Amino acid sequence: MNKALLLISVIPVLAFSQEKEVLRYFKTKESLVGVKNNKGDIIVPAQFKIYSDLEDGDLVEGETILFDGEKKGQKSQKNTWGYVYDRKGNFLYTPFLYDNGPDYFIEGVRRFVKNGKIGFVDRNGKIVIEPKHDFVNHFTYGYAQFCDGCKRNNEGGYVKVPGEKWGMMNAKGETVKPLTTYSENDVKIVGKYYPYPFQYNEKEKKILQFFDKQNALLSDLYYVNQYNKIPEKEKKLFFEIIERPKENFPYYQINTYDYTKYDMGMLYRFKFLASEDGKSFYAIKAGNEKEFPFENWLKEEIKQAEQFQKEHPDNPNKFKHNQN
Repeated sequence: MNKALLLISVIPVLAFSQEKEVLRYFKTKESLVGVKNNKGDIIVPAQFKIYSDLEDGDLVEGETILFDGEKKGQKSQKNTWGYVYDRKGNFLYTPFLYDNGPDYFIEGVRRFVKNGKIGFVDRNGKIVIEPKHDFVNHFTYGYAQFCDGCKRNNEGGYVKVPGEKWGMMNAKGETVKPLTTYSENDVKIVGKYYPYPFQYNEKEKKILQFFDKQNALLSDLYYVNQYNKIPEKEKKLFFEIIERPKENFPYYQINTYDYTKYDMGMLYRFKFLASEDGKSFYAIKAGNEKEFPFENWLKEEIKQAEQFQKEHPDNPNKFKHNQN
């Protein structure tokens, strides 16, 4: 899949109420890429060689400007891909290299590299965790594993090095030690248990109740096309708020996790939005650039589940809910 198209799917890019200046990519005869506004003023000079299917005149989506490629005359930092600027043309950061392109936004943040260390930025390009570790995994259920003193191999993985130190950080970048005693609310990561990482106010609890009340239905929809039989006790879904309203993003983002607290739709599947007042709900869809009402999404999912079950009557995880 084309990396540039995929990024549009996973950030997500949404139609906000705030009006932003229209910016467009432009290409020179030398195929170098820059950005202009609608008046023709150059925001970022053409100095990037882009490897995606970017066309001259394409809109700049999102809150920052991503150049998905190399910068002319500048050697890239190790383990990075691309350059990110703000919409005024100021350089912000270089994304961490992941899956042959710039790192994805997962649980509201993306990894970036500075002076060989890895940190995290939000969708506005603001640093939320300073770069201080040699390697950090992406966040999952509020935690990210990190390593100091480890060595990366040519395949993008890591080789064991004497003296390397591994740890776990929370969403504030604080190191968290594993629990010696734990409850069912705590989360197991890499064989160890860590404290339940989320805290909610009353409005946020009501947002999550909207999804919890439909847990059985949503579970049936998710598992209907899984060909291994899922025990009923393992079908319960967990919904957590992983991003709150901020500048340029007037939503709560809700992710869905399975019974092991694993993110069930790493990029976009079964991810939702709630309005800032907690009264309107939307789904995040691949390639969708506008709010997609939850009710419409639910009808589509039910229709697809019923069609799949009709075509595959032997599916072990039946869609049982009668929607008539």
